[in-house]
Amino acid sequence: MRARAAVLPLVLLAGCAVAPPSPPPPEISFRPDPAGLAVLPSGLRMDFGRAPEGMIPILERALGRGEALPLAGCPADISVRIAWGGLELFFTGERFVGWRQGAARAGETCG
Repeated sequence: MRARAAVLPLVLLAGCAVAPPSPPPPEISFRPDPAGLAVLPSGLRMDFGRAPEGMIPILERALGRGEALPLAGCPADISVRIAWGGLELFFTGERFVGWRQGAARAGETCG
């Protein structure tokens, strides 16, 4: 009986083994192209026409808070101009309409 009582704590401890940590998720990046943004490495897309409410929170989770830029020089329908580093995105109230990164651009942009 004593042997059985001594083995029981060992059996219980063996059941508490710590699982190995899971690998970190792959780092997400966004590559602008003529149709919008490619989401890498997933192969998913965020193309022109998407609602800002569906894009901006995803971008902020992956890239941090974006910097709101002034709308001076923008077409009248652009209501949001936001940047993450060198990537600027342009939105109307309802949809994603353009991007600019350095000298490259696609869609409707400011200036």
